[in-house]
Amino acid sequence: MLESQLPLLIVLLSMGTVAKVITVRSGGEPGSLSRLGPAVLVPGRMQAPALLICAAGELGLAAGLLLTTHPLFRWGTVAFFALSTYVLVELRRRRPDAGCGCFGEVSSAPVGLRSIGRTVALTVMAGLSVWSPVPGWAAMIEPSWLMAAGVAVLAVLSPEIEEMIDRVRFRAPCEQRPGPAESITLARLRSSGAWRAQQDELTSAEPYDSWRELCWRFFAFRNHDLDDVVFAVYLSGRRPAVRMAVVSAADSDSLPEYTPVSA
Repeated sequence: MLESQLPLLIVLLSMGTVAKVITVRSGGEPGSLSRLGPAVLVPGRMQAPALLICAAGELGLAAGLLLTTHPLFRWGTVAFFALSTYVLVELRRRRPDAGCGCFGEVSSAPVGLRSIGRTVALTVMAGLSVWSPVPGWAAMIEPSWLMAAGVAVLAVLSPEIEEMIDRVRFRAPCEQRPGPAESITLARLRSSGAWRAQQDELTSAEPYDSWRELCWRFFAFRNHDLDDVVFAVYLSGRRPAVRMAVVSAADSDSLPEYTPVSA
């Protein structure tokens, strides 16, 4: 039964390879690669090579798992997903607007607990598969209920499925689709932990300004210290990401005025 998760690891690594190559070849919108990990972590001219290097590594691991039982590929897969977990945690902390890039441009939604939970689950699956006595191809011809359980877990932890459904419905990336009504987005904000952590500090429950930029809608409030409290709500997904920043009154006075432009 140790080999039951090998097919899932092979398929996901292969899908990640293909998706990253397609994303690099298609180009996408200007600056789109700068919003995808691991491209987020490198300078602009190295973003496409970074994705391709990651894709090549995934392809090598998938081939090794499929054809051999060599521990290099087994432990390499464990290390890959463990490192991916660390990178996603850092992205969520340092670049809350960036997507994981796990499956190329489709994974452009901000890194959330589901994406991190998926890499943790894959790390565990890879760890269980280290001592499998057979290569991946042999496990593929004898599926088990554990494999089906792994598929179910990964489906629940994959926000890309919702994004793909939205693209089939609207045939456009998030930044080009009509967003939900402002009242709906505001209701999602008010059900978030970020809102509950700040609501007692706000002078009003209604924003004094709101605007949309790409896949985000921003709501601006003031707190009792007259600082600006700005919330950003992602416009895609059933449980969208919510980010918050506090801009002090002194800093906000020094910022240039601008006219928001809708995506």
